[in-house]
Amino acid sequence: MIVASFNINGVRARLPRLLEWLQDRKPDVALLQELKCQDQAFPAEQFEDLGYNIATNGQKSFNGVAILSKYPLEDLNPVLDGDSGDTQARWLEAVVGGTRPVRVCCLYLPNGNPVPSPKYDYKLAWMERLHSKMSDLLALEEPAVVAGDYNVIPQPEDAAKPERWKNDALYLPETRAAWRRLLNMGYTDAFRAVHPTARSFTFWDYQRRAWQRDDGIRIDHMLLTPQCADMLKDCQIDRNVRAQEKPSDHVPIWVELNT
Repeated sequence: MIVASFNINGVRARLPRLLEWLQDRKPDVALLQELKCQDQAFPAEQFEDLGYNIATNGQKSFNGVAILSKYPLEDLNPVLDGDSGDTQARWLEAVVGGTRPVRVCCLYLPNGNPVPSPKYDYKLAWMERLHSKMSDLLALEEPAVVAGDYNVIPQPEDAAKPERWKNDALYLPETRAAWRRLLNMGYTDAFRAVHPTARSFTFWDYQRRAWQRDDGIRIDHMLLTPQCADMLKDCQIDRNVRAQEKPSDHVPIWVELNT
């Protein structure tokens, strides 16, 4: 089973690129972030034509997440518990089939800039809620993938120029400490498990010719429960997608699981 994550940065604006990638990579499950559209505006028909079942948690002009799955979607949940007043569409989870079912959780973690600000407070609070959720997932003792745009640069090697990010919400010590808390519970960073020392990125800004200069950062991650880590066969980043016409500023990352 191939499970992929892709911050598409506007699903309608990037639809041709997304369809091309789906037909090329053929993921069994694709987790999408930053849809920037409401549920009724999501271009579902084009994905259904490719054989995908679809679930969305959309929001007008901002945020929004979706799950595309070749398997039936069960136990759908669009809510990250812990803040009943939070209306931002940043979470969606489901169980997908196969010989061994896998729970897939799609997230779009807040950016948090500028710092200090209520946006950064919201980011840290969201990460605390995520920690509680991921603790609950561990208690289920089942294969689960928690993937998406984490907006976290975990280590210096995850940025081409880490010194430029030292005061950014993606790289502040408090942000990275919250990330380590997730790993320390027992989750596996799939990319680092397969590529312990690789210098590879998932995001290049549209500004300052970042792509041309390979001035990127790794902020899209796939964390696996122990039961899922035992199934891990491969994890790769589809870097070439960033070189296409009118691309997202992110590229897909995917895992192959022995199910």
